[in-house]
Amino acid sequence: MYPGGVDPRGHYLVLGAKARAALAGRPHVSLKDVQSVAYPVLRHRIVTNFQAESAGIKSDQIIARLLESVKPPASGL
Repeated sequence: MYPGGVDPRGHYLVLGAKARAALAGRPHVSLKDVQSVAYPVLRHRIVTNFQAESAGIKSDQIIARLLESVKPPASGL
């Protein structure tokens, strides 16, 4: 297990989102920052099985569904 309870992909997802926010001159990370780095961070780790492949489901579609299920915080980030 990765220290802190998150595997390296989770860690890099957070770091990528922080970097994107910093490059935009913002001191905080938004949901859009996380969404923008999710594809490059997770794409190569999501492997579809035969059933998904035969249905034409790609890893990007799975990531999109995951991101759609995340609701923004009440503060409107």
